[in-house]
Amino acid sequence: MNTSRSLVSLEDLGDDDLERIVRRGVAHSAGTSTHRSPLAGQVVGIYFAMTSTRTRTAFWSSALRLGAHVINFGPGDLQTNTGEASSDTGRVLAGMLDLLVARTGRPTGELAQWAGRHRMPVVNAMTEEEHPTQALADLTTLRRQFGSLDGLRVLYVGEGNNTAAALALALGRTAGVELELRTPPGYGLDPAVLATARDHALRHGAKITERHTMDPAPRGFHVVYTTRWQTTGTSKPDADWRRIFQPFQVTRALWQGSPDAVFMHDLPAHRGEEVTADVLDGPMSIAFQQAENKMHSAMAVLEWCRGAVVEDGAANEKASLW
Repeated sequence: MNTSRSLVSLEDLGDDDLERIVRRGVAHSAGTSTHRSPLAGQVVGIYFAMTSTRTRTAFWSSALRLGAHVINFGPGDLQTNTGEASSDTGRVLAGMLDLLVARTGRPTGELAQWAGRHRMPVVNAMTEEEHPTQALADLTTLRRQFGSLDGLRVLYVGEGNNTAAALALALGRTAGVELELRTPPGYGLDPAVLATARDHALRHGAKITERHTMDPAPRGFHVVYTTRWQTTGTSKPDADWRRIFQPFQVTRALWQGSPDAVFMHDLPAHRGEEVTADVLDGPMSIAFQQAENKMHSAMAVLEWCRGAVVEDGAANEKASLW
C-alpha cells in the first residue's frame, strides 16, 4: 500500500501526525533515534527558486542521511522559466522523482497542484503564505529546550509573515500554549490564517492574541521570537516602513518583563534591524540551536512523507508533548 503523503500546509497534518513529527525530530536532535536508511534507493528532488541556507541544507543533508540520492534544481534550471506550464513541470517531475522538496516563493496552490501527483510527495519549503517546516523545527526546538510545551508563553514580535503564520497554525494546536503576536499596524497575520489558528486554539485549549503596538510592555514570557523585517522575495507597500517597524525591534529591554526568556529567530538575521546584536549573540539566544534543529526536523518530515516514521527513543516518552 502506498503510504506516501505531502506536506504543503500544516493543515495537511492531523494532530497525531503533528505530534509524531515533532517527537521524531526531538529524537533525532537528542541522538536517540534509530533508522535503517528508509529512503535508500529513492531519488529526492530539491528545488529552490529562491535563496536558502538553512532549509535547503537541512533537507539535502537529511535526504542523504536517510539513504536517498539527491537531485538539486536551482532557480534557472526548470523549463517553467521558458514558459512551460507549471502543471506540466509537476507531471514530469512526478514521473521521475520519489519525493520533491520545493521553495517557490509563489502561492501555495502551485505546490498543492504538484502534490496531486500521488507518485511524488511534495514538501513545502516555503511559499508566500506559509513556511510549515519552519514551524515544525520551532516546535522541535521548544520541546528540546523546555521538555514540555504545556503552559509555554511565546511572544512573537515583527511582521505577520509566512513564518509567523506557520507558528500560529502549529501553536494553536498545542494545548496550554499562549502565543501573543505584536505586529506593526498593517503588517499583521492574514485574517484567514489568524481565524484558523484561533479556531485550533479554541479546540485545543491554547490562546492566540495579536496586538499592533508594543504598549503595554510584554511580561512573563518564556520565549521571544522574531524574524527579519525584509522577508525573502517580498516588498513593503509603505515607503517609510522602517519607521513603522522600528518600535518592534527586539532589544534587551524586552527581558525586563521576561528575565528568563530564551530568544528565537528563524534566520538569517540583520543585527541592528529586527534584533540587536547583544540579544542574538547573547546568552538568551537559542537561534543557532534552532537552525540546527531544521535538519533534525527535516529528517522527521521526510520519514513521515514516505510513511517511515519510527517511534523510538525520545519519541516514546510518556510525558505529553502538548
